[in-house]
Amino acid sequence: MVCDSLQLIIVYGCSKLKRIPPFAPLVGNGQPYAYAEWWESLEWEDPSFKNVLQPHLITISGIPRKSLFNCPQHRQSFVFSTNSHSSIDFNPKEKVDPFSLVADEISLVSNRLRSSTVAEIPKLTSAAGYFFREGVEGKRTCSMVLLLMAKAMDFFASKADNTSLQAQSNNLCIKHLIHDDILDDAKTRRGIASLNFAVGNKLAVLAGDFLLFRALGALASLKNTEVVSLLVTAFENLVTGETMQMSATVEQCCSMEYYMQKTYYKTASLVSNSCKAMALLSNQTPEVATLAFEYGKNLGLAYQFIDDILDFTGTSASLGKGSLSDIRQGIVTAPILFAMEEFPQLKAVIEQGFDNSANIDTALEYLWKSHGIQRTKELATKHANLAAATIYSLPKSSSLDVWKSRQALINLTQILTTRKK
Repeated sequence: MVCDSLQLIIVYGCSKLKRIPPFAPLVGNGQPYAYAEWWESLEWEDPSFKNVLQPHLITISGIPRKSLFNCPQHRQSFVFSTNSHSSIDFNPKEKVDPFSLVADEISLVSNRLRSSTVAEIPKLTSAAGYFFREGVEGKRTCSMVLLLMAKAMDFFASKADNTSLQAQSNNLCIKHLIHDDILDDAKTRRGIASLNFAVGNKLAVLAGDFLLFRALGALASLKNTEVVSLLVTAFENLVTGETMQMSATVEQCCSMEYYMQKTYYKTASLVSNSCKAMALLSNQTPEVATLAFEYGKNLGLAYQFIDDILDFTGTSASLGKGSLSDIRQGIVTAPILFAMEEFPQLKAVIEQGFDNSANIDTALEYLWKSHGIQRTKELATKHANLAAATIYSLPKSSSLDVWKSRQALINLTQILTTRKK
């Protein structure tokens, strides 16, 4: 991707410039660009393109032919000399809002999800669509990541194809949350009653299964067996991770390696395999597909580590569910594991279990005295940085839309690891 010297050739047409003002003769080749006023007077269809290009502008080489300025399409060709290392450099501080960048597409995904929950039996429709109603759809992070990944891969498929994978990945995610709440006997989710609490376990299970089969049916319509295989693997991993959590021995509960594997299966597998599927649908090389997979894996892990912190530091109101929910269920996460490294006696508390509230209080005392929270934040930051590094490694592109999406994916690693809810 790196080149010592890059000449970025931009051909401006009506799609980029609305009006071209009179252009004075240029000074000799290679001279500093002396017509800032002319540059500023250009009227852009997309002003952000100018903002992206401006830092790269150093000199103009050559004098455009007059005929170019008089052509009906108003096309002009300039050669800009830059010292950048790729077509458009990434800037971690560049403000590209991931959420607003794909807001329209997320709306399409939401509509598609709602339509996919319609069943012959009204009660099943109501249960399956419980978390897809407006106002309780959650952050829709998975959909946003996949939509950004599609744009970052320069995926110009039809809107129907472009939203199908995101919608069905979200379906699988909701199906997992429903079954997760059933297993945990959760009372709330996203600030409202959990589905199992609202309609009972039996109908909640059936609604989750219905979403699974609808997702698999829609994925089959993509006619890409490798993509279907990836999503099936992701769901298999979800089940495996849940089983690891509910059947763990004390030794396994106290193992960081076991925790990391379980966390990948439960949280990161769906994101990583979906990102890889998006790359494959975009006809990318196996190497690029692997980069997409690594982005999803590390982002998913970082996201879960922050979730584990918030379970201790957040409030029920901010989380939309009960705080301290993991430890109350006997689930040991990264903050406690790191605290146990500083206070080995914490293992004895874990062995006794957390049915007794006194043991919870004791574990929390050790946690607050330790660096468990800080070390978990550092672990999340490490994986967020690994995720960002994969985007920097993608093949270069001179497309502004691709650049924006990649910058948004990089920014998202910071947004998700500094969130408070």
